[in-house]
Amino acid sequence: MSKTKITARYVIGHNGREHQILENGEVVFENDTIIFTGFNYPEKTDASVDVGNAVVGPGFVDLDALSDLDSAVLGFDNGPAAKNGRVWASTYVERGTREVYSREEEDFKKRYAFVQLLLNGITTALPITSLLYRQWAETYDEFARSADIAAELGLRVYLGPAYRTGLSVIRPDGSFDMHWDEERGLQGLEDAIAFAKAFDGRDDGLIRAMLAPDRIEGCTEGLLRRTSEASAELNCPVRLHCCQSQLEVDTIEQRFGKSSLNVLHDLGFLNSRVLLPHGQLLGGIPPTPAKIDRELQWLADFGATIVHCPIVSGRLGKFLDSFAKFCSRGINIGLGTDTYPPDIITNMPVGVMLRRVMDSDMSACSAADYYNAATIGGADALARPDLGRLAPGAKADITVFDLSGFHMGQFVDPIQTMVMNGTGRDFKTVIVNGRIVVENRIITGIDFGRLQKQAQSQFDKLRRSYPERAHLHPPEDKIHRPSFPVVRNTERI
Repeated sequence: MSKTKITARYVIGHNGREHQILENGEVVFENDTIIFTGFNYPEKTDASVDVGNAVVGPGFVDLDALSDLDSAVLGFDNGPAAKNGRVWASTYVERGTREVYSREEEDFKKRYAFVQLLLNGITTALPITSLLYRQWAETYDEFARSADIAAELGLRVYLGPAYRTGLSVIRPDGSFDMHWDEERGLQGLEDAIAFAKAFDGRDDGLIRAMLAPDRIEGCTEGLLRRTSEASAELNCPVRLHCCQSQLEVDTIEQRFGKSSLNVLHDLGFLNSRVLLPHGQLLGGIPPTPAKIDRELQWLADFGATIVHCPIVSGRLGKFLDSFAKFCSRGINIGLGTDTYPPDIITNMPVGVMLRRVMDSDMSACSAADYYNAATIGGADALARPDLGRLAPGAKADITVFDLSGFHMGQFVDPIQTMVMNGTGRDFKTVIVNGRIVVENRIITGIDFGRLQKQAQSQFDKLRRSYPERAHLHPPEDKIHRPSFPVVRNTERI
């Protein structure tokens, strides 16, 4: 038995109702569980650490955690998706799809991404990777290896291979269509169920199961029904990207004559286990106020969670409408990173500022709202009152955010200063389940330089694979254009 006390200028404790700021506070944990938050712990501890000018808080819960060498960053200045290869050309599907990465490269990108999540103060992650460069979907075997990687690093994860029965494609004439393989998708679901049964609760509870149908437009009704049934049988969360893009809205309208949420409602899919990134386009076609209001009420009534990913949404020119509206209706909101950087802190000011701009109201939301979403909102989405808070009985998932850097500027308040002036790079210590996994911004046994070099090499390989998937198969330099003309020194090549 080991009992450790951490003291700091600020501790973000939880009083059973809400977070509170404890100036010169303490948090004490024994093995994997917090046993005290407050002041002047009366008993002797085995270790006592004063982290000084820092914020000691709960670990973040990332409900759409980037676990990839993110391909979405290639679309930042190279859209739209139909032209940059993020929607497959039908000719690519017809000639036969392929895996871009080897087994070893798949494992590497998970390790690289999990390290990034931990360094950014994320202690619970629901991984998301792109199926863009896959032959079809993710597999049982690769997620069995992912579980081992996460457990080795000490990251708490909810895992499950993504599966789908269909995907959007673009024809040579520029029109969109769907390619279906229901048998393959249903087998993917059965593999995901088998994975959940084999791995849920492993490694002292660090490994938990989830179901991850990829996107609603790529799901048949049969796949959605069986997924919902399996989620109830396994009592595990199910994450489905929904209300995300105009292509999705148009596709669902053509197939069903109604909106994405209306489809889920009519199938009996909505419940408190359901996590829905990104929730941006409600109401279908046309999105009337009455239809949007009805869908908001469904989300509230059934207890589904909206997973808000501010950076990736803002990059694509869309946004949740609106954070305040969802909260006022009693709809739970959690946060996700989804894209690079896997930094929830950076997502917070982006979310706050875009929301205020869209509402023309600087009081529309606050740093505290987003901090709550990254902690309590994520924990509530997983039905885990033992996560996302520093309180007796909670898991010892604890972060130390350094306030002493020169770049932090003038201090306002621990949460507001963290969100306005800091980034995920300011976390110096991360504890998961009572185990120190990041100390002084270092993870033991991890060579950051080697990881970065291999990550870039694999990313370059991914870039070279784009022409085979992209509409009309242009060369790679026409898909991903440089910001300015590149002039190379040929004497040094």
